[in-house]
Amino acid sequence: MAVPERNHNLLILFLVLLVNDALCIRFPDRVARPALDSPDQHRLRVAVFALGSFWRSEAVFGCLPGVVRTTVGYAGGSKSNPEYRSLVDHAECVKVEYDPELISFRELLDAFWSSHDPRQVYGQGPDVGNQYRSIIFVNGTEESRMASVSKEQEQTRSRSSIVTTQILQLGTFYTAEPEHQKFELKQNNILLQLIGNLPAEELERSSLATKLNGYVAELCPPNIQKRIDSKINDIIKKGWPILRDL
Repeated sequence: MAVPERNHNLLILFLVLLVNDALCIRFPDRVARPALDSPDQHRLRVAVFALGSFWRSEAVFGCLPGVVRTTVGYAGGSKSNPEYRSLVDHAECVKVEYDPELISFRELLDAFWSSHDPRQVYGQGPDVGNQYRSIIFVNGTEESRMASVSKEQEQTRSRSSIVTTQILQLGTFYTAEPEHQKFELKQNNILLQLIGNLPAEELERSSLATKLNGYVAELCPPNIQKRIDSKINDIIKKGWPILRDL
């Protein structure tokens, strides 16, 4: 079976690590610093969406230009402090922190609609249950109006079935357990090593990890997917696999 080019590159990279006896790259004396591509934090806005399993949902938004950070969690229910094994009426969702000067709420809605089946009742594909329902959480009347208009437009694309997506005012967003954050990226130990084996909290907040999470799931726009491939190839050529920014 042929090895996909991206996976082949990562395999070569793993061999480079072995040759250099450097299976784990750590940055000594790491100090907290803002992400290199992070805008003024006061300018960021937050959007929350539920579109099935939050492992994949987080990856959907991670590579969009203007998205700075993603976090998975629970919202839309009545239970305080829900947990993965005890959600009751909450839905799995993803919080998207974004720069409105680079990406609009309308564009995030476009990504939402194109990344799941809003006509499936209480589930997505093999994942069936109340926690996988489709929801747009909104902040205020303007976002509510935009969400309603986008839902109407989505409905016109197929009148033979009903769009089941709910539009709800955002209440409390409960951050999910650490093991669920950046789930796709965590399946790729090589990339985790390349960015320095970040502690769980730092990985969750990292803009770089947010982008790589989408890359590993192969959900980045083609131009960004190619740019990251190119960066990895450059690292391989230089021999020292330190990935600081994209």
